[in-house]
Amino acid sequence: MDTVRREAVSVGEGELRVTLAGEGPPVLLVHGFPDDGEVWRHQIPALAAAGFRVIVPDLRGCGDSFAPDRTEDYRLTRLVADLEALLDALGVDTVRLAGHDWGAVIAWRFAMACPQRVCCYAALSVGHPLAYATDGAMQKLKGWYALFFQWRGGAERLLRAGHWRLFRRLTGHPGEAARWISRLERPGRLRAALNYYRANLVEVLFRRDYPAVTMPVLGLWSSGDRFLTERQMLRSADFVSGGWRYRRIEGAGHWLPLDAPAAVNDLLIPFFRGENHVPS
Repeated sequence: MDTVRREAVSVGEGELRVTLAGEGPPVLLVHGFPDDGEVWRHQIPALAAAGFRVIVPDLRGCGDSFAPDRTEDYRLTRLVADLEALLDALGVDTVRLAGHDWGAVIAWRFAMACPQRVCCYAALSVGHPLAYATDGAMQKLKGWYALFFQWRGGAERLLRAGHWRLFRRLTGHPGEAARWISRLERPGRLRAALNYYRANLVEVLFRRDYPAVTMPVLGLWSSGDRFLTERQMLRSADFVSGGWRYRRIEGAGHWLPLDAPAAVNDLLIPFFRGENHVPS
C-alpha cells in the first residue's frame, strides 16, 4: 500500500522503528518472539483498508529498534512503558489493541496498567497471565523451552549450531525461518530476543496480584499451536470484567497472523469496530 511508511520514534531510552498505515481509529499491533512487526504484514493493509490507523512497532531488541544490552532492560514494566511512550509520541490517546505471543503478554499487561488507553483487546495465542501461570502440566511441558532459554550463552550456541538446526526445529515454521535467522544473526540480537524470557520468567510464573481487565477482550487460539494449550486461553474469561469472546481457529499453527491471515482479519476488523462486544 502506498500509505505504509516506516518511522523512528523516540521512547526515551532509545528509538523504536514503527510501521504506520491508514487513517482513522488507532490500532496497535504488538509482535512476539522471534518476530518483529513484519509478523503483522497481512493485517496491516487489511486494517488500513477497513478504516483504521495502524501502528506496528518493532519492540526493543527486535527488528530495527534499539537493543539495550542488559537483561533487566527487557522487563515487562519497561516494555509496557515503551508502548505508552510510543502512543504519547504519536499523539494517540486510546487504541484498539492486539498482541501475539510475547506481544500478547505485553499487551495484557498494558491493558491492565493503562486501561484508559485501550478500547478493546485481542489476545492471540497467549491467555491472561494468571490463566497461563496456573494452567496444568501440559502447558508446563509445552513451555519447556522457556527454561532452556535461561542458559546464558549455551542457549545461543545451541540455537545457532548446524545452521540454526535447533532453532528451525523448535519454531517449526520453515516458511519464516530464513527471515527470522537473518534478523537474529546480527550482533546481540539473539541475546536480546532471549532476554524477554530471562528478564521475566519469575514474574510470568509466580506473580498473582493482577488488576482486572476492564475492556472487551477477544481471545484467539489455533488448534495447531505447539506451545500453548487451549485451556489457558479459555480460562482467561475468569479474569476479564469488560466482556469476553473466544474463537478457535482450526488447522493453523502458533503463528496465527501468518498461518490464518484471512480468518484473523475477519475477526479483528468487526471486533475493533465494536461489533458483538459481549458484556460479562
